[in-house]
Amino acid sequence: MQNQSTGGPSRVPLGQRIGQALLRLTGWTAGPFPDIDRAVIAGGPHTSNWDGVLALVSRSALQKDVNVMIKSSLFKGPLGALLHALGAMPIERGKAGGMVEQTVAAFAEREKLLIAVTPEGTRSNADKWKLGFYHIARQANVPIILALADYKAKTFSFPVVIYPGDDMEADLQQIYTHFAGVTPRHVDKVSAPVYAARAANERDGK
Repeated sequence: MQNQSTGGPSRVPLGQRIGQALLRLTGWTAGPFPDIDRAVIAGGPHTSNWDGVLALVSRSALQKDVNVMIKSSLFKGPLGALLHALGAMPIERGKAGGMVEQTVAAFAEREKLLIAVTPEGTRSNADKWKLGFYHIARQANVPIILALADYKAKTFSFPVVIYPGDDMEADLQQIYTHFAGVTPRHVDKVSAPVYAARAANERDGK
């Protein structure tokens, strides 16, 4: 007589186990992720290269097929192969228009697509944000999920989903405020919009 399958729990993928183990070892938690298959994920505040590492580890731990956009200069040498394996996508700065058009086209072709970007563009005191992420979401008619790294609470969370409307400035101000509500790795390196939102929060006693 042949043995029948008992229907036990499915095996957790190795990558997920490694991601979860790394989070446990460092005292971080990630998630939960919204039940959304198509979205632009805006991550931040971006003040350290460790932000990208944390995003990739969280991606593995949550087993979400998220494409993380990272500057192309980091893809040189052995690190490039590892980044590709972890789901990173190289982007070239200075080609924002082309990136928007190509990404909107990718959303039109795929039923499921999650793309993560860092709107601040740089990890050191950006004067203004790169707004390609917003234009992608609006033109592709997909929501923006905020991914917030809080180095004080040691959480990588996705607390807010924003559907771009007719008032871009109001939408952006809402995003700035949420970014300002967490503690980045280097507080002195936050972008100007986040700095202004942090100052406003302090004045309002938030």
